[in-house]
Amino acid sequence: MDKIYIYIELLINYSLKNNLIDTEDKIFCINNILSILKLNEWKVPDKKENIIILESIEDILDKITNWAIEQGLIENTLGEKELLDTKIIGILTPKPSEVIKKFNMDYKISPEKATNNFYKFSKITNYIREKRIAKNLHWISQTDYGDMEITVNLAKPEKDPKDIEKEKNFPKSSYPKCLLCIENVGYSGNINHPARQNHRIIPLNLKEERWNFQYSPYVYYNEHSIIFSNEHRPMKISKLTFERILDFLEQMPHYFIGSNADLPIVGGSILSHDHYQGGNHEFPMAKSQIEYEFTMKNFPEINCGIVKWPMSVIRLKGTNKIRMAEAAEYILDKWKEYTDEDVNIRAYTDEIPHNTITPIGRKKENYFEIDLVLRNNRTTNEFPMGIFHPHQEVHNIKKENIGLIEVMGLAVLPGRLNEELNSILKIYSDETWEEKLKADSSLVKHRDWIKNLKNKYQELDENILKKEVGNIFLQVLEDSGVFKRDFNGKKAFLKFISTL
Repeated sequence: MDKIYIYIELLINYSLKNNLIDTEDKIFCINNILSILKLNEWKVPDKKENIIILESIEDILDKITNWAIEQGLIENTLGEKELLDTKIIGILTPKPSEVIKKFNMDYKISPEKATNNFYKFSKITNYIREKRIAKNLHWISQTDYGDMEITVNLAKPEKDPKDIEKEKNFPKSSYPKCLLCIENVGYSGNINHPARQNHRIIPLNLKEERWNFQYSPYVYYNEHSIIFSNEHRPMKISKLTFERILDFLEQMPHYFIGSNADLPIVGGSILSHDHYQGGNHEFPMAKSQIEYEFTMKNFPEINCGIVKWPMSVIRLKGTNKIRMAEAAEYILDKWKEYTDEDVNIRAYTDEIPHNTITPIGRKKENYFEIDLVLRNNRTTNEFPMGIFHPHQEVHNIKKENIGLIEVMGLAVLPGRLNEELNSILKIYSDETWEEKLKADSSLVKHRDWIKNLKNKYQELDENILKKEVGNIFLQVLEDSGVFKRDFNGKKAFLKFISTL
């Protein structure tokens, strides 16, 4: 018998075992899967024949999509496989109303139970592809500011050239408007847009407005979640930002929540849709101590301080949500208009604003904490990608925008580094390393870095290399800090604090 029937049976049994479907749903789901796979009948697998054991949902779906390739139903590309496997698992995924009802029932017991079960559900339905995410490299790098977290992102593989070619010819569509829009729930996807039949969201009320809660399919840290506006509108940091952060923390006190800044260069990758990121993870910045305390005359009940961190961070701590939001707004308004040419900070070029804030909130016992990371997106001829952006000498490791996750001390480094770092280890001790470097276009950019390493280390191993990558990430954060960590920078920071 064709093994496809065994794979379908395994998928159905998996869904029953994980409470995605009931026994009464079995025939309905089988028939829908048969239709997708262009099969006209169901053949019950012989128990003697059914000796294949596949526990992972990804393994089962891989078998099905590989069969589909063999039958000529789809092409052998990652894009086509994902469109098919998501369509199939979508049949077995409970409806949005059922998922929301379950979340709300769990929430009555505790917010932790609700999020734990919803996170587990997102993995069971393969929305979070655990097996792929497990490929990411992760290590800790010790610094003077605490242990930084380093991740090399291998979970998001490069697109197949065939898929890229198809994208060029595929008609453009504005539905959904972006990857965060609510219209992604259940969307079939196409070569330009990921399939989302297994995508579910939870409605939230933040400041009497409809927002939505979901998990990120890429999961850079534990329970990496996205909280996004029901309306497709641009990111904007304002008093409402802080009020929503505090509202969310009251509802989910075991989570942190933060927002990318709202300006290019210093903002996140999706500035077109108002959103936050959250999760059940304590980042290195959250563990950092206050190195200078101060009081704001207008907010004597709020504890204020400068955080010992490579970027420029003000921490507010208090129990009153209203006053906390007002204090954060007060600092934001002061910072947006602040100029100090001695340290390259200018609030405007003509009428174009440069100053903004990356805010992060968390709850500790009865206190709310809000970290305000000061950002500036000015560019010059010397620094065309940004004065307070990773500088040219570290672009071999990280040249992308420094968003919320990196700001908090978790480096999300490009997947290319996996092979490049391994290649550096192989050629490092070779006398002809420079010639080999020139012959490999992917390694040329590391030439100056390797020369610096050779001044420090005669031999190089994996642990040393990881440590040096961590040092580069520290430099990335220092480059992005508006007030530098030297004497003049600290003095300039206190000058701004005096305006508060």
